[in-house]
Amino acid sequence: MTEIQKLCNEYKTEIIEFLKKIISVKSFTGNEKAVAEIVKAKMEELGYDEILESELGDIIGVIGNGPKKIIFDSHMDVVEVNDEFNWEYPPFAAHTDEEYIHGRGTVDMKSAIASSVYAGYFAKKLGYTEGKTIYVSASVMEEDFDAYALGKLIDEFNLNLDYAIICEPSEGKIALGHRGRAMFEIHTHGISCHGSAPENGKNAVYEMRKIIERVEALNDRLYEIEGEHGSVVLSKIECETVSLNAVPAGCTIYLDRRLALGESFEIIKKEMDELVEGLDADWNVYIARGRSYTGKDVDMYTFMNAWETKKDVPLSIAMANAYREQTGREPEFFKWNFSTNGFATTDRNISTIGFGPGEIKYAHMRDEKCRINEVVDCCMVYTGCIKNI
Repeated sequence: MTEIQKLCNEYKTEIIEFLKKIISVKSFTGNEKAVAEIVKAKMEELGYDEILESELGDIIGVIGNGPKKIIFDSHMDVVEVNDEFNWEYPPFAAHTDEEYIHGRGTVDMKSAIASSVYAGYFAKKLGYTEGKTIYVSASVMEEDFDAYALGKLIDEFNLNLDYAIICEPSEGKIALGHRGRAMFEIHTHGISCHGSAPENGKNAVYEMRKIIERVEALNDRLYEIEGEHGSVVLSKIECETVSLNAVPAGCTIYLDRRLALGESFEIIKKEMDELVEGLDADWNVYIARGRSYTGKDVDMYTFMNAWETKKDVPLSIAMANAYREQTGREPEFFKWNFSTNGFATTDRNISTIGFGPGEIKYAHMRDEKCRINEVVDCCMVYTGCIKNI
């Protein structure tokens, strides 16, 4: 048994009790304050050297002050629960059995918070932080504004990071990237008139029908591409009308466009222009807006490029070796099919990979749950990565 395994197993009960505490507190996007206070208190209890609080409310624990800088990022916010009475166990009861801890946020992604907070503590306790600065980030607002808060805190504190671990669920595999994401609005313009005489107006919804057909055809073409490819889906539609007996003067659709490596803004701009060509329509990149629990307004431009990290770079090697040393198994590599805060770090040219506890399929699902042993194993691997980097 390694010294890391021994320490993590010794603290297993304490790690899970901390996890239960943060799961039991609702922390929907923009309302993470209560969980942030618990995370900060735990870092203080464990003797972190410094604790930073960003303008948006992120909590960043700091250990060491060496030139080599690495961040472990997990987000504190969770998606809402609208079917609480249909869950096997109440979603915020943090019920545990012999194998699993149950509840909203167990996979996405409070288990990773527990694993990384204790990994930082263990690295300090075992003397692995010489020449390094370790940042453990519990970030806000990821579910609706992925990468925004992490990017802001990196800039706010001028962290000058060398490495980043995004702690989203990865099923025991090492994530080397994911597709990009862009959101667009398309607007068609009509002329309103009384519904009894539609010939006097121009129906903006009918004009949009042609664009919807083009969107569907575009997605079909994207799926004909071999290997990694993008996708596009119409995710919302709305119209502007003065009443239920009037011809709509405006119609808007929202597109969720997933980007493959190499699909630049210039390429997508041409694609969007073709969708509206010849029609009374225009498009724009969607601006996501919200407010943090600290009262700061968020305006996020939703175009984020795909990213990829190679297996033979120092961070990937350090994580792979940590996985071998602490689990006795050979690591597997893959790419996530969803987006993460990795947009923030790769956009700043920070070497980035992903690794975190939990089965991906349980994220955002009813009866979300995570294996308790995965939480502890991740803590071991994170600690080992700090040792190896």
